[in-house]
Amino acid sequence: MSETTTLRSLLIDELRDVYHAERQLVKALPKLAKAATSEELREAVESHLAETEEQVSRLEKAFELLNEPAKAKVCAGMQGIVEEAADLIREEEEGAALDAALIASAQRAEHYEIAAYGTLKAWAEALGESDVAELLSATLDEEKAADEKLSALAEAGINEAATAGEEEDDDEEAEDAASSSKGKQTEGGTGAAARGAAGGRSTSSGSGAGRSAQGGQSRGGRSGSSK
Repeated sequence: MSETTTLRSLLIDELRDVYHAERQLVKALPKLAKAATSEELREAVESHLAETEEQVSRLEKAFELLNEPAKAKVCAGMQGIVEEAADLIREEEEGAALDAALIASAQRAEHYEIAAYGTLKAWAEALGESDVAELLSATLDEEKAADEKLSALAEAGINEAATAGEEEDDDEEAEDAASSSKGKQTEGGTGAAARGAAGGRSTSSGSGAGRSAQGGQSRGGRSGSSK
């Protein structure tokens, strides 16, 4: 960007930023689709991938209308969003919870783009670049529709399925805890019974010794009498 910043230079600079963002998503979306468990979510992501490829073409057309080369400027914002999504895919197990997380990641990307395209459209209109504004408006509408579709998928069952999975985990943990507690009680009862039996044998042995002593005294008494 030149030292003298103008609205046009801002428009070009931001177009290059979002151009790089869209090209990152063209590479990232297939990975999100592959990681999805929900068939509906996979189809939604694949559908938006086709739209994203068209959005890249629209941006290239916008550069052409502005007589500017279609050059990308590194979009650090989208880069971070894509990296976080990649981390989720590596770290989380497949299932409804991962689907919910993938929706969240995809919506972060959509919200970023909605903000970018809304601003770019307003700048193009202010500069009298109606053809460019029309291209940007078409993409903005697609991003909003994609965001709404993701919200609908989450609310239609994916969030609920993720919650059900957590409840099942809680039930399993409770069952494991109950089984462990029961096992300890059984072991304790067996030990007490064993100790009781051992005590009984000891008492019986003691009683026998008493009888033996009594017998000795009795015999001793009788011997004395005979004398």
